[in-house]
This record gives sequence, structure tokens and C-alpha cells, in this order.
Amino acid sequence: VAAAYPSFEEAEKIGHQFVKVNELRKIQITESEKFPDPIRRLHEALATREVREALAALSGIDDLLYDDTLAGGGMHMTAAHGRLDVHVDFNYLEPQRIYRRLNLLVYLNPTWRPSWGGAVELWDRDVQHRYAVFTPKHNRAVLFETSEISFHGVTACACPEDITRNSFAVYYYTKEPPPGYDGVAHSTIFKA
Repeated sequence: VAAAYPSFEEAEKIGHQFVKVNELRKIQITESEKFPDPIRRLHEALATREVREALAALSGIDDLLYDDTLAGGGMHMTAAHGRLDVHVDFNYLEPQRIYRRLNLLVYLNPTWRPSWGGAVELWDRDVQHRYAVFTPKHNRAVLFETSEISFHGVTACACPEDITRNSFAVYYYTKEPPPGYDGVAHSTIFKA
């Protein structure tokens, strides 16, 4: 799957490049028809009932749904000097009327070195204390609940210019709002 990721230059032609200061040098490809076959198969596998049931058992969140449109997800590529500032994710997908509950990030970086940064950091509700850091190690998957306090971000990438930090991101939803939901749908909120 990792070998199927295009170069950053090729991805620029078919994906969405982020230019905001909060998410620099990042490309996202969400349209599954643009995925190379190995990545399309990963996408299809992560949507299966078996995977959703396994994630429900791990998380305690029942009746998980998969967003086939991959809104905000799909293939993510971050180049040298790229980053993603600390934020909390959008919480509601309007067209489908479903509530975002889990993020699953699969890292596809066979040559990544920890010294290059690009780690995903999980922060406390006040964004005062970082409580977990995961380097984008090849074949590592990071699963976490999406909530009003699930602040996270990606440290700056100091990789060589010809290397990218690659991940495949999928999000799982429920028809019912999460416990404590205040009724306010929002887009991504950056804290830093």
C-alpha cells in the first residue's frame, strides 16, 4: 500500500493542497476513483462491517458508520516543512446527518525517521499538556475518539524534500449524537 502513494508533485495534480497557515504543505485525496488499487482496497477493507464491529468493541461506541465520501480523510501527504496545528475536528457531517466519533490514522512511511518529526500529538482539553505522541511509523495505526476535547495536531515535518509523511485517514460516525453533545455542529477549530 505504501508503495502506491504518488510523489508529492503527482498528488498536487489530483488532490487538494492546503495553504492555510494551520495546515501547511499537505495534500489530501478523498476521491476513491483517484486511489491506486492497493489504497482503494485498504479503503474498502476499513469500511467493512467486521472492521466497524471490531472498532466498536475497542472503543465502546456501537453502531459505527463509515463515510464512503471520506470527508476530510483519505490519502494525506505532508511534505518537508509541513504541519497541522493543534485542533479539534469537525463534529457533524451535514449531508449524511451523522456525528463524527472516531478517527483512524494508518501510517504508510517505510523509511520515516523519528528525527524528522511529523508525530501526531494528543492534548488535554485545555491544550496545556500533551499526553501522547505517536511517530508516523510504518504500518502504525492510531485510533482515538473525536469529541469537543480531543485536541490533536502534527509536529512540523523535517524530512528530506523527496520524502513525504503519508497516512490514510478514515472517520467513523453514528446516527445518534455522542453523550454530552451540545447541539452545535462546527467545522475544524484550531487552538494554536
